[in-house]
Amino acid sequence: MEPVTGDNGGTAVKVMRLRYAGTCEQCQTRLEAGSRAAYLRASKTVRCLPCVEMGRADEHSAATPAPQALPVGPDPSAAGTAGSSARREYERRSAKREARIRDAHPRLGGLILAMTDEPQSTTAWARGAKGEELLGRRLDDLAAEDVRLLHDRRIPGTRANIDHVAIGPTGVHVIDAKRYRGRPSLRVEGGLFSPRSEKLLVGSRDCTKLVEGVHKQVARVRAALDSAGLTDAPVHGSLCFVEADWPLLGGSFVVDDVAVLWPKKLAERLRATGGWTVAEIERVHATLAAAFPPA
Repeated sequence: MEPVTGDNGGTAVKVMRLRYAGTCEQCQTRLEAGSRAAYLRASKTVRCLPCVEMGRADEHSAATPAPQALPVGPDPSAAGTAGSSARREYERRSAKREARIRDAHPRLGGLILAMTDEPQSTTAWARGAKGEELLGRRLDDLAAEDVRLLHDRRIPGTRANIDHVAIGPTGVHVIDAKRYRGRPSLRVEGGLFSPRSEKLLVGSRDCTKLVEGVHKQVARVRAALDSAGLTDAPVHGSLCFVEADWPLLGGSFVVDDVAVLWPKKLAERLRATGGWTVAEIERVHATLAAAFPPA
């Protein structure tokens, strides 16, 4: 690290080389690990150096500055940043573990960190964030094809979030991204003499609870649309497994009204011909952007 303490707009800052990647809290620029940036102690956020310098120039300018559209928070009409909340949670847990180990072992802390792995409960957040980021980049390619996107949106009143929402000609698609190993498959049990049930397996693991999670997200989106008077807007749920062991032919399926597929197949689903006009898509996008702010 190269710490340089100072003050920026009345806020204590420290300029250092970042141990972990982050996002500028003002301009939303991605800051890679190892790059120099300012850490704001009060808000526990990072800021890129151009934004720091801009703040200093505004503070010390003798003349009245011209009105400048500095971002004061995430723009609710923007798509957002895929995987940002999961990435922040990973960085928070990783930093907390490092601080705990260094405090307990002042002399050997660095060696212990180098010789031990982070717990699975921590790395799972990084793995999940990577899956959301990979899928987000694939979905962003559809922005020029009358598909509007919302990434990593917070569900108000809860600690949960929605990975991706895509609004296109066929309606609203609520998408949960998963980066699991193994082959997703559908198992149907019961039939003539017992209740029929459908299970989602990934490899040999029963992952049916993931379907229940998508249903809850779809219900939240449905409620938001109904409250805005968009009761006729169709809402579809999807589970998109990134980097799973999909077969060369076929493979996608539907379990309990939730589509289970991979990124390319999802893109085909979003490109499908539908009845919504661009104006209708934009209206629904604005409604959901306001209802579900960036996480």
